[in-house]
Amino acid sequence: MPNYEWKGRDRNNNPQSGVMIGDSKDAVIAALRRQQIVVTTVKEKGKEIALPRLGGGIKSKDIAVFTRQFSVMIDAGLPLVQCLDILGQQQDNKAFQKILLQIRQDVESGSSLAEAMRKHPQAFDDLYVNMVAAGEAGGILDTILQRLSTYIEKAVRLKTQVRSAMIYPVAVITIAVIVVYIILWKVIPVFASLFQGLGADLPFLTLWIVALSKFIGRFWWLIFMVVFAAIFGIRQYYRTETGRKQIDAMLLKLPVLGVILRKIAVARFCRTLGTLLASGVAILESLEITARTAGNAIIEEAILTVRKAVEEGKTLAEPLARTEQFPPMVCQMVGVGEQTGAMDTMLSKIADFYEDEVDAAVDGMMKLIEPVMIAFLGVVIGTIVVAMYLPMFTLISKIG
Repeated sequence: MPNYEWKGRDRNNNPQSGVMIGDSKDAVIAALRRQQIVVTTVKEKGKEIALPRLGGGIKSKDIAVFTRQFSVMIDAGLPLVQCLDILGQQQDNKAFQKILLQIRQDVESGSSLAEAMRKHPQAFDDLYVNMVAAGEAGGILDTILQRLSTYIEKAVRLKTQVRSAMIYPVAVITIAVIVVYIILWKVIPVFASLFQGLGADLPFLTLWIVALSKFIGRFWWLIFMVVFAAIFGIRQYYRTETGRKQIDAMLLKLPVLGVILRKIAVARFCRTLGTLLASGVAILESLEITARTAGNAIIEEAILTVRKAVEEGKTLAEPLARTEQFPPMVCQMVGVGEQTGAMDTMLSKIADFYEDEVDAAVDGMMKLIEPVMIAFLGVVIGTIVVAMYLPMFTLISKIG
């Protein structure tokens, strides 16, 4: 069996690394997760393999549809193996189909559903597997699957909504940059040649635009290289622990987008933790899984700090407030949930509230972005037009 070098973080968020022998990369990842290690990279024979995200070709929507269908079948009383066989055979995604049929085979051989799913972390993460395990232990697998499907569907809807909201401004900015680039590259040189032939004295603004046009025409390849290098460098830096923390902290401090990202993080925290607690997963394990799915290094670190405090015997609300990463209302409602013994219900209500807040915030951002983009494009295009017409006014006055 090959040797795998791995790097990751333990449950206290301390960096860990080592070498492990395994049948495959997935087997090594599964073994490390059982040791409560969050794996970031795995190397085999000098080749670094980046971990796949949820699905690695398997979309969150595929998982959501499968979970909803699975819950309906289990609730109808169909045997577990038969459910997996039917869902596997009708699955369009070949990679997901292979996983489901392998899980069916493992369950048929005597393995529990959670243990069979744990072998495929590229499709079923810790949250999913632990909830399934709790459902099997409590004899409420159908209920757990319904909660899981609701959770995943809400997460997919939130992600899709934010992504859809960003398509419009990104598309407009991209088209505007291309148009301005073509104007500077092809149109401005024509005007520059005309002015040169007429012997016109060019004002400073026109000289600056013409110089920019010449630079773009001569060094267009350099511009693309710089942009590509900048994007690549930022992505590589974000993969480091320090870079991820700094970039995520900066994103949370942005004027409008930062507020939305924080609300998304709070909604995800409450939804995930509430779903896990309602399913019977222990509080410490729930907090650890919630931290891994936070989506932001600063929020993740705050949740792990809260977990450590709870492990020492403190309540959840007090250390949550001390992190200063969660709104006071969230901390107060969590405290009320602890006192009344209805923590899961309270967290679900908070998640519903903040998901509605995200809806409103995204709509507000869209209304703000549109006039800002129009004004910005107006200034850019207007500056270029004015720069090209100023010499014409000078020539007309001389002729007159």
